[in-house]
Amino acid sequence: MSTESSSRPPRWRPSPLVGVSLGLHAGAAAALIARPSLWPWVLGALVADHAVLAGASLVPRSRLLGPNWSRLPAAAAMRRQVAITIDDGPDPHVTPRVLALLEERRVSATFFCIGQRVRAHSELAREITRRGHAIENHSHRHAHYFSLLGPRGLTLDIERAQDTIGIVTGQRPAFFRAPAGLRNPFLDPVLSHLGLHLASWTRRGFDTVSTSAEGVLGKLTSGLHGGEILLLHDGNAARARGGSPIVLEVLPRLLDALAAARLTPVTLRSALAGDGAP
Repeated sequence: MSTESSSRPPRWRPSPLVGVSLGLHAGAAAALIARPSLWPWVLGALVADHAVLAGASLVPRSRLLGPNWSRLPAAAAMRRQVAITIDDGPDPHVTPRVLALLEERRVSATFFCIGQRVRAHSELAREITRRGHAIENHSHRHAHYFSLLGPRGLTLDIERAQDTIGIVTGQRPAFFRAPAGLRNPFLDPVLSHLGLHLASWTRRGFDTVSTSAEGVLGKLTSGLHGGEILLLHDGNAARARGGSPIVLEVLPRLLDALAAARLTPVTLRSALAGDGAP
């Protein structure tokens, strides 16, 4: 049985928070029909509900809106495995050098790629998969307003990236990461329909804004344990003080730190195939 068929997310069911919200909206409608004078109380309850949902949407690692891979499965953690994930590419100026660093250490990584960039740099995308890495879905446009889209807008954008990546690389993604990790309550049922697992991260180095390799590395490695998902960027990477993309200065030292700690990098896809959902 293939990974794609056996590890597909289960049929969508609302999370407890979303279920309560749906029930609240149904109850509010019934209350207004029965007693229209209750509208101030109903409005207050709905405003509070939407505030809670909005707060959950702004926390990338939250599971309040549905399943979310912020760590690898427990079995992977016991094997002292971690996942290096690299976002926002492929970038023709940075990604080939990232691939060279990974190949030198014989390490596999997960690249969350933007559909438009995969289409523009299709040969580079194919090179990522040829070298044994996984390409996953990071939306088609990486729009700043992604978290404001409704169900149709989310479906169109994510599905377009799925199709683009599948056509270019020959393998459709199994994971999705929202731009900046921000989402809304509509995303979980859309991902379930498309057969995608939501993935965030355990820790990030803020390498899109920091110019300090030491600072980025420290955020990624301080107290690092098996099972963690690490976030770096080959696209939109900040430049170090010398002008080099910060990821190129951090990655070799990160790989050294993982080897010294006897932690083995794996792809999210291999963790999913071996262990199922966390």
